[in-house]
Amino acid sequence: MIIVTICTCLSVYGQTSHLSFKGVPIDGTLSHYVQAMRQKGFTLVRTGKGEAILRGDFAGIKGCEVGVYTLDAMDLVSNIGVIFPSQITWARLESDYKALKGNLIDKYGRPSECVEKFDDRYVDDDNDRLHALKFDKCHYYTIWSTELGDIELSLQRDEVLHCYVFLKYYDRINGNAVQDVIMKDL
Repeated sequence: MIIVTICTCLSVYGQTSHLSFKGVPIDGTLSHYVQAMRQKGFTLVRTGKGEAILRGDFAGIKGCEVGVYTLDAMDLVSNIGVIFPSQITWARLESDYKALKGNLIDKYGRPSECVEKFDDRYVDDDNDRLHALKFDKCHYYTIWSTELGDIELSLQRDEVLHCYVFLKYYDRINGNAVQDVIMKDL
């Protein structure tokens, strides 16, 4: 089951609503958010400019990697990404994706966008499907747009062609605050 809740919290600007991850509103500084995730059982792997990478269990799956992201010029957490353990077969990868998608539908309702297709019409078996994903011929993603932000589930691959399910949360309030800083720079 996906453990994402929507929370109403008080901020210095009055009452606001933020998307939450593991019951923690996607808000605050990077160091405060990392501390909150550590209290939820995640282990800090590394930090960098505007990001922290943690490892832990999420949605009943062990060994997930969680990225917490801010804008360099503004130490305000605005999005969270979860990389689920990589899979070596299409069947397992698709099974993980569909299970998470089903749970997200139960939680957030009908998605606002869903694309699950291959560029090559001759994708006949699981090996072909996995090969298509590894070489950017597969487009699998589902997006939920909520009042508090967007949630995107997708199939991805890394630079060494490991394939995995990726889940990203974009907080609307802090995303807009980050966008305001970017627009002032332009």
